[in-house]
Amino acid sequence: MSVFPAGTAPVKAEFLISIDPIAVPDDDAAEGSGGGGQSSRNGRDDPDANDGGGRNKRKRNKEEKKARQGQNKNRRFGKVRDEQDICFKIAAGTLCEFGAECKYNHDLQTYLAAKPPDLGMPTVDELLSASSGSEETKNVPNSQPARCPIFEEFGECKYGFKCRYLSAHIQKALSEDGTESPSLVVDEAKKAHAAISAKEVNYVGADTQKLLRTKKYVFPVTDAYLRELQEADKREQEIEMERKRLKEAERERREAEDSTVVTAEPEQKQDTLTEDKTVNLHTEIAADGLHPDVDTPDVPMRFAEKNRLDWRGKTYLAPLTTVGNLPFRRLCVSYGADITCGEMGLATSFLSGSKEEWSLVRRHPSERTFGVQIAGNKANTLVPTAEVLAKECGSQGGIDFVDVNCGCPIDLVFKTGSGSALLDAPAKLGKALIGMNKALGSIPVTIKLRTGVKDGRNTAEKLMTRAVGGGGESGWGIACITLHGRTRQQRYTKLADWEYIRQCVDAVRAREADEDLPPVPIFGNGDCFSSHDYHSAVDQYHVDGVMIGRGALIKPWIFTEIKERREWDINSRERLEGVKKLAEFGLSHFGSDTSGINTTRRYLCEALSFQYRYVPIGLLEVLPARINDRAPRFRGRDELENLLASPNSADWVKISEMFLGPAPEAFVFVPKHKSNAYESQG
Repeated sequence: MSVFPAGTAPVKAEFLISIDPIAVPDDDAAEGSGGGGQSSRNGRDDPDANDGGGRNKRKRNKEEKKARQGQNKNRRFGKVRDEQDICFKIAAGTLCEFGAECKYNHDLQTYLAAKPPDLGMPTVDELLSASSGSEETKNVPNSQPARCPIFEEFGECKYGFKCRYLSAHIQKALSEDGTESPSLVVDEAKKAHAAISAKEVNYVGADTQKLLRTKKYVFPVTDAYLRELQEADKREQEIEMERKRLKEAERERREAEDSTVVTAEPEQKQDTLTEDKTVNLHTEIAADGLHPDVDTPDVPMRFAEKNRLDWRGKTYLAPLTTVGNLPFRRLCVSYGADITCGEMGLATSFLSGSKEEWSLVRRHPSERTFGVQIAGNKANTLVPTAEVLAKECGSQGGIDFVDVNCGCPIDLVFKTGSGSALLDAPAKLGKALIGMNKALGSIPVTIKLRTGVKDGRNTAEKLMTRAVGGGGESGWGIACITLHGRTRQQRYTKLADWEYIRQCVDAVRAREADEDLPPVPIFGNGDCFSSHDYHSAVDQYHVDGVMIGRGALIKPWIFTEIKERREWDINSRERLEGVKKLAEFGLSHFGSDTSGINTTRRYLCEALSFQYRYVPIGLLEVLPARINDRAPRFRGRDELENLLASPNSADWVKISEMFLGPAPEAFVFVPKHKSNAYESQG
């Protein structure tokens, strides 16, 4: 057995080039800087931190500040479009209601003449047989019959003549004047089937987004709950004022007694007197109609009527920013993921009607159990977001649960009081969760949290024991808890603390037993990278399952391993099949026109920026593989395995070209991790 530095993957000697580890990808930098600088939502440091500072630093105007806000502002991704565009209605084979006044081109023949050649969507077998030369992998010849992933799935392609796989669904007929007239093909049988089995749900229309943007959306449940909170705060203030008044009166009485010599009866203790008067005050407040138990016009659903989550033994894909989009979730579902959750969305962005934020709630029918994760810092943003989600998506059956992020460590989220900052604000968190339960009706609320904010100051156990049980003083009504075994401060610098996870699980189970509460599923999270890791965690640490995050990014087939309780020595061909499937899912979601293809290319490269870190287990001396082990320099079992293991982003683009055609000259890819970026050399 070779001798490797600590923390290095033990690759067999016959595949080893050098024991020096490849540069370690910085997961902390990708997730969000923990330093003092401002961070963008995508987790990269703000370049403004290096602008010079001091007096000479120019203040940005309002427009510049607005342009810097939002996700992925520090990564350049230009839109790639056709050089000569055409009206979308004409491209779809329909009439444009604007006619000659339309600002877009209506000349279909001119557009088709200038359009780039159609692409092919080769099978992996066709691809491998045609890839004898390195240049041939860039652009597979179009000798094979064209296949459009959208047409094959839906029976029609809504991108029509703009589709880059047009030859798969076009027919030409001779018109009366003898010229060829192109028309689009529709497979009615497949279209009818796709309407049930393949159509994405949770579309929130432009009208709803406009109502949110203009602050005209109605929130009856939220308004009633916030009034309830205001009245409760008012009562608390009155009680506190009365307590202070009684204390001051008692002090004055004592001073008066000290100034005279009298024979007094035994004094009543101040605490007892204050307590009696406080009780009287509570009674008076209740008599005035301010009792917290008074029903609102709409009787809220009781906690016992909530949908229960029976998730024991199920596989759970973590909500993942950027990479965890709908196409990637579909890929994980195809490998065996049971529960999926959309990318984290900001409550304030949902309420402002952000089109980008609302796109995060889309769900594919293959996602059997699907949830939406939101981040916010108080009840007056989290509760209305929950209400609009229930009203717009819950009625479609499009959401099975709503998860509140109490673990995001990035500065931009933490400094607003959201994410892991909520770990130190249990009262505020509890009010928000109780209100969300009311707003969501039968849809359950779940939470994902870290062990604490700072190392050595774990707070998750207290939060978790308070979270279970019916909404109100007896608990916050949480239906599932996921605990990541790291603090915010720790990030990925150490292994997850699974012993503390077990301690928290046992504390929750003890409270449930003492108070006869229904058990809620508890998932652990952190460092799971194999079937062995998953089943060991369930057996040893008393969790109901393990949420998979980085493990799924590096090897999406981990869900197959868990289901089949085996370590899968997946070969390069099988891995490429997964890449092809992800490309097809991307085209189905983002579109098969030029713009959609290059959006798909960008997210495919994002996925490959994690998958290249996988070291095939057939190359390892010791199993199971560990997620934090650094790969030494090694050679694969074939050229394709070498290509899939390349840390060079130009090779990720090269892989994308196998299915999406050559990258255009304007295409630029900047990976989240600090490795070399790709810019097309045209």
